[in-house]
Amino acid sequence: MSVKKTALDKDLKWQKRMDAGMGATASISAKLGLAIVFLLACSAFVAFHMGGLPQSGFLIAAAVIGGYMALNIGANDVANNVGPAVGSKALTMVGALLIAAVFEAAGAIIAGGDVVGTIKNGIIDPNQMPDAQTFVWAMMAALLAAALWLNLATWLGAPVSTTHSIVGGVMGAGMAAVGLGAVNWPTMGTIAASWVISPVLGGLIAAGFLAFIKFRIIYTADRVAAARKWVPILVGVMVSAFSMYLMMKGVKKVWKADTPVVIAIGIAAFFITVIPVRKAVIRASASMTGRRKEIASLFRIPLVVSAALLSFAHGSNDVANAIGPLAAIVSGVDSGEIVTKAPIPIWVMVIGALGISAGLILFGPKLIKTVGSKITKLDPIRAYTVALSAALTVIVASALGLPVSSTHIAVGAVFGVGFLRESLSHRRRQVAPPMLVDAPEGEQSDEHLEALRQIDPNEAERAEKKLRKRLLVRRRYAVTIATAWVVTVPAGAFLGALLFFTIRGIML
Repeated sequence: MSVKKTALDKDLKWQKRMDAGMGATASISAKLGLAIVFLLACSAFVAFHMGGLPQSGFLIAAAVIGGYMALNIGANDVANNVGPAVGSKALTMVGALLIAAVFEAAGAIIAGGDVVGTIKNGIIDPNQMPDAQTFVWAMMAALLAAALWLNLATWLGAPVSTTHSIVGGVMGAGMAAVGLGAVNWPTMGTIAASWVISPVLGGLIAAGFLAFIKFRIIYTADRVAAARKWVPILVGVMVSAFSMYLMMKGVKKVWKADTPVVIAIGIAAFFITVIPVRKAVIRASASMTGRRKEIASLFRIPLVVSAALLSFAHGSNDVANAIGPLAAIVSGVDSGEIVTKAPIPIWVMVIGALGISAGLILFGPKLIKTVGSKITKLDPIRAYTVALSAALTVIVASALGLPVSSTHIAVGAVFGVGFLRESLSHRRRQVAPPMLVDAPEGEQSDEHLEALRQIDPNEAERAEKKLRKRLLVRRRYAVTIATAWVVTVPAGAFLGALLFFTIRGIML
């Protein structure tokens, strides 16, 4: 009888796995189908409105590639804005997708500007292009190269910079079209520097704020009193940082404020925020007993707001990675000239905005989970420091004239938080007894081990060894992501050059 039961259990387990696999396959097929519908809609729209124009087929192909790029930006890059909020459970996956989709599209349409630079970061010299046709081919090759690399990175589960992807594509296509002399190598040097500067600076700022919260609030005898004192100030710092961040990045194409105005807005935002937040914290903490989860809950609303604002700023800035080359192609075909600043037709902007939102909803959850929970465990406090770091790092880097990548900042901040947790968990700290009630996993103190020694010395010894060896950051993700960052520009350049030769061979 037991043999039959075991065989039946195995059969049921196998059937369950098969059903799960079929369900996953069906889900992927449905998502791919919806993405193809979006791209077909892009091509149909351009065909309907520009079917009678010369090279209309070329414009249709360019629109499809631009939509494909926008889908991949949404699938990969947007995860950095909402991943920490989802990983900390401040937002559900559905809530995060809806908020990000709406604010990404709003940022792109409202604050994306009406003119866009066609050559990202001045990577190549357009004056060296022999003619407008070659320039258009190069832009199409660059756009498709960046989209293909982003697609591969998303499939691998690696959050990479869309800006670096398009930079690599432009560089490769430019070299294929003109030669090595077309590339602005000093600019490429600053971009290479951002591979290190962005994650390190983001990680240090996030870890610094997390350490401050731990030693000023979490590791105190009266957490509630400490939270009432410091949480309003921390939220005020976040509001101030995001106010300046939005002035510098979010609405700069609509209104470009000078430095004194940006600073004044940041200071005013801090003082306007602190008083009402202090009253709200006092009300919210009236019945708190001081458990860590209760203190962490005070950061949930700021996290939700930060996810929305980061998405808005991202939409206003990074939509250019999809529509910049597309606008260059449209302007080049229309005017027959090489353009470095192109007006953005409304249909181009809509393709970019809707494509980013669609890519996020269809394919974004994979990278959201990677950033939010697979690198290290996040709670609202840790996620708050990641979101704050994303804004502060851009402000600090801009003031110092340092090149940074928003993707590298956010992911670097997650790693910074994780390594700080790991460092603190490995230190043999003396913590007050009230802290032991809900000490989070990986942050046990000597008192925990001492109590266990009195009950079971052998178990205490095993627990101590495990605690010393415990890794709170998954190393394999660090290796995968770092490798993807390093090869993004070279991979984009290789694909850009290959695609340029392919397109030129087809068109000639």
